Amino acid sequence: MKSGEERAFARLLWNAAGFAALAVAGIGVVLPVLPTTPLVLLAAFAFGKGSSRFRDRIEAHHVFGPALRDWEVRGAISRRAKVAACSVMAVTFLASAILGVKPVILVVQAVCLGGAAAFILSRPG
Repeated sequence: MKSGEERAFARLLWNAAGFAALAVAGIGVVLPVLPTTPLVLLAAFAFGKGSSRFRDRIEAHHVFGPALRDWEVRGAISRRAKVAACSVMAVTFLASAILGVKPVILVVQAVCLGGAAAFILSRPG
């Protein structure tokens, strides 16, 4: 069994991971290259392990709360989020092709982005 000190340290690490995910998600709000919603989901998971107070604050957030509840209850991603995610993936791939990225990298990128898009589109709305 873990000692109180070990549990406190583990909670500290989970909370740090949660805040790091939220910080990157915040950057993703401004830079469409970063996926905001998965990072908020990651933060909620980390806060679920580290701090119920921080977890409750994300669940109560007017923007992130509904998406988080939809994901946890039904594994759902909103239509708007699906369109945004797939659009960013398409623009990223197109930009790589226009910038002359090596064909082998384009193939890897197409496989990864295609897999991510297929997963996103397979989720209920």
